[in-house]
Amino acid sequence: MPRPTLRSSVARLGLLLGAVALTSCAAEAGFTPQALPPVVSETIPPYAADADVSPGRTALTLVPADAETITITDFDASRAALGMPDLTSQDPMSDRSDYWERARRETVLLTEGMLRADNSRLALDYGFTQDDVDWEARFTTPEGAGWILGFRPDLDLAPVRRAIEDRVAGLAGAEVDAGRNLVSVGAVAEDEESWADHEGIFELTAEAPAESTYYRAGCVPLGSALGPDAGVQDQDAVLAGQDPTDLDPLARFALSFDDGLATARLGPGRLDLFERADLAKAFPEVGPLGFGDALVDPVADPSTGRIGYTVRESVAAASVALTDLLPFAVCNEVTPMEEPTGL
Repeated sequence: MPRPTLRSSVARLGLLLGAVALTSCAAEAGFTPQALPPVVSETIPPYAADADVSPGRTALTLVPADAETITITDFDASRAALGMPDLTSQDPMSDRSDYWERARRETVLLTEGMLRADNSRLALDYGFTQDDVDWEARFTTPEGAGWILGFRPDLDLAPVRRAIEDRVAGLAGAEVDAGRNLVSVGAVAEDEESWADHEGIFELTAEAPAESTYYRAGCVPLGSALGPDAGVQDQDAVLAGQDPTDLDPLARFALSFDDGLATARLGPGRLDLFERADLAKAFPEVGPLGFGDALVDPVADPSTGRIGYTVRESVAAASVALTDLLPFAVCNEVTPMEEPTGL
């Protein structure tokens, strides 16, 4: 069982003493206190192409419930951030090239676009490109990987159907949802459970559109958060600085990026949030890229379960998310690393 930290113990004691005091006062006044109503999590509405709701939220209704990791890249939000909100394949090549050159440096993209490598062929033979994709989701499940492309609502999908039939640009086998202008592999059917059905998911999503969002089921093992080059001495350094076994369990989390900021969402009412925000300080430098190269200046709010960061470098921020170099999300169990044998 995880050991409580001093800070979390004080917080829990404060809540307990507050409850005792309220009960005592109520008894002295001669009435029975009523229990507070439980916090009811809001539900995520089904995805609609023309709805004024962030795809970083509603796209979860299309992702299988057993997905282990999910990335949602909102190209519309990225274009808007760079002053090009209406950019499509119909715009001059110079404008489109300028967007892609700036997007990687000035916004955080968790994918540069599934179709982008085939833009020239798609433009010449089919009349659409990656620039007509409003958002893109990728996910992994026990059965394999899947993806969803949300095309702009006014795009005719007939050329996209031809590209699927011609098996170009990785579109072979994709399904088309003409009513919502979606093209996908592995998306859920209407009667199947989705990631949006998990309890408490709404609180992990952002109301305003984010450039990109990373979702993960479960916590990140300490060894994974340290990186592939980490050894026993690196894990021991973390344990000496701040023991992760003192943390509370973490069922799932989200990390979103927008306008030079990052927000980790772990769920409301977390008494271990300050400890999780501080964990990065105990992490040694391992390998060419670390968490501190990407995100800095944490600000924690336990009531909402959020940790805010400043994005230090956009490409690094995307890399630490995609490779799970995320100290705030570590598990509260530590698997000992094997000592090197020298063989």
